Amino acid sequence: MPDRVNMEKIVSLCKRRGFIFPSSEIYGGLASCWDYGPMGVELKRNVKNAWWKATVQERDDVVGIDASIMMHPEIWRASGHVDSFTDPLVECTSCHLRWRTGEISNERCPTCGGELTESRMFNLMFKTSMGPVEEQASTIYLRPETAQAMFADFENVLGTSRKKLPLGIAQIGKSFRNEITPGNFIFRTREFEQMELEYFVKPGTDEHWFDYWVKERFNWYINLGIRNENLRLRQHGKDELAHYAKDCYDIEYLFPMGWSELEGIANRGNYDLTQHAKYSGRDLSYYDNEEKKRYIPYIIEPSGGVDRSVLALLIDAYHEEVVEGEARVVLRLQPSLAPMKAAILPLSKNERLTPLAKKVYAQLCPSFMTCYDDSHNIIAVGSNDFDVLRAVEEITRLQGGLVVCAQGKILASLPLPIAGLLSPEPLEVVVTQFKKLEKAAASLGNLPPAPFSILSFLALPVIPELRLTDLGLVSL
Repeated sequence: MPDRVNMEKIVSLCKRRGFIFPSSEIYGGLASCWDYGPMGVELKRNVKNAWWKATVQERDDVVGIDASIMMHPEIWRASGHVDSFTDPLVECTSCHLRWRTGEISNERCPTCGGELTESRMFNLMFKTSMGPVEEQASTIYLRPETAQAMFADFENVLGTSRKKLPLGIAQIGKSFRNEITPGNFIFRTREFEQMELEYFVKPGTDEHWFDYWVKERFNWYINLGIRNENLRLRQHGKDELAHYAKDCYDIEYLFPMGWSELEGIANRGNYDLTQHAKYSGRDLSYYDNEEKKRYIPYIIEPSGGVDRSVLALLIDAYHEEVVEGEARVVLRLQPSLAPMKAAILPLSKNERLTPLAKKVYAQLCPSFMTCYDDSHNIIAVGSNDFDVLRAVEEITRLQGGLVVCAQGKILASLPLPIAGLLSPEPLEVVVTQFKKLEKAAASLGNLPPAPFSILSFLALPVIPELRLTDLGLVSL
């Protein structure tokens, strides 16, 4: 990556490569709304799967739910969103744009220089109606966060999961906020996806678990491949803590516009269950069998954004390099996050080659996201195997891999660093997949005039425990 890649390059790359498109573009688009394309949806799914695996699947103290976006409106009164989820705004009397009070440095509109109105409060929740007849319908809200459903479902989850405290409830889902000044691509949007965990603990142990989750969540981003120097922790000052929070840390990433929040970890105390017990009339206390007493659990909340995580990963993986005088862009994503794990690119519709290429594709796609393309215009094949290999690297961006070639034609390519993607025995899986390629390539020996070759040359990370000679494959 250059010193700092700008957001314009990221936006352009995302559209060209099928990661993220402007929403409703044929109608002129809709401000701050974006659609994930074929590559983007796979990357986003991989990020969510990585979070779910680390937060739910690999732990015995966390369970998941998937709650409704529309909930009883009283929930938002109990949480304080109806009365307190507001921003102080000013409006330009000329262009009528609205601005957060803290975002302007003088009494003039930053866009047109017009005069600004007095500051007034603006609620950030989207309001709608439920019912077929608008006059008789009840007012409800699109949820501005996923957290409140986990508090409201605490009693049901506790009774059905047969678990004791500490207990976590996790959820990934869409939220909606009527942001006044959205922007910076997918960093701040009005519709976004959250990855939230509500971790219920015994009072008095909350500071221990708060420290634990701050470290755990920071390390998760490091394990995804984000560089340490681009991440930092920032503790909230007492003057910026939310009304419910005892303490809070932000995990910040060095975005092109500067250090900004990637995820927040808050010690919410017992505010949430106390409020919902008060407004619902239900007892949401927890009976501790060991201490023979009841108490309202405290809650530790790590709350991250899927879209912001995707953006940070794209920025951190962005790399520009010059090859033979030509500049190109490479995304150096961690293999487990890469949208595509294998590419089958036959450059001829030879009656012998095509069935074999499709057979290799059929063998690989149950285990990996695999693309098949025989359109013949993907790359210009060079005069020797090395040129072919460089061409495949250009298209697939593989970080170490094998390419099967015959008669100067590419049959298949498979990334090498895939150990760890599957379990429980990833190295055995790697060997099995490479054996499939070996078997497919061996049948090419009947194709005159050139014998097949398997190239193993893409010099980035490989599996140190796995030697190509162990697989009986030809290595250059």
